[in-house]
Amino acid sequence: MTIASPTRTDRLARLKAAPRKPGEAGFFFYDAHFKSEAVKVMPGEYFVANEDILIMTTLGSCIAACLWDRQVKVGGLNHFMLPEGAGDSGRYGSYAMELLINELLKRGATRMTLEAKIFGGAAVIAGMSSLNVGERNTRFVMEFLATERIPIVSQDVLDVYPRKVCFLPHSGRAMVKRLAPTNPDVLLAQERQAAQTVAPARSGGGSIDLF
Repeated sequence: MTIASPTRTDRLARLKAAPRKPGEAGFFFYDAHFKSEAVKVMPGEYFVANEDILIMTTLGSCIAACLWDRQVKVGGLNHFMLPEGAGDSGRYGSYAMELLINELLKRGATRMTLEAKIFGGAAVIAGMSSLNVGERNTRFVMEFLATERIPIVSQDVLDVYPRKVCFLPHSGRAMVKRLAPTNPDVLLAQERQAAQTVAPARSGGGSIDLF
């Protein structure tokens, strides 16, 4: 068994003890595969940092946008379930994107130097294609970023595969792993929640690391 070094333990303790803002992810852990401190972003949450803590999330029809400022080296990731909805909630794309951008601007980023990598939008549950949740989410984030003039430098969207996404906010590096097209319990619950809220694009390339 590997014993965590005091430095690593202290850093995790510092991260866990820091006050959380509304919607900010707060589940910190040590990822043995990447040998790095990590934070898991759940639906409706985001996380921004200027150090290379590993920001992770798992997606079905949901979208994660990774935004990075190439000059000040600060970045963040969000996770939203639907394009629009009632109230201010990070589960909805319009609010989730503004929340992420505003936090980046507070850390010194500017809209002119931001770039984006986007992930998700899959049709992971058979028989729900008529709702087009993944397509609607993908179309929304592309249109939003185009309106904000934030270039999408890479993407892995649509198709039928759930995805695990990892983002390093200081370097801007993003990694994606396509998971087996099955319905694990957590993803299935997310998809059903999104479907219950909805009344009855394009996949591209770019530089994305697989792991």
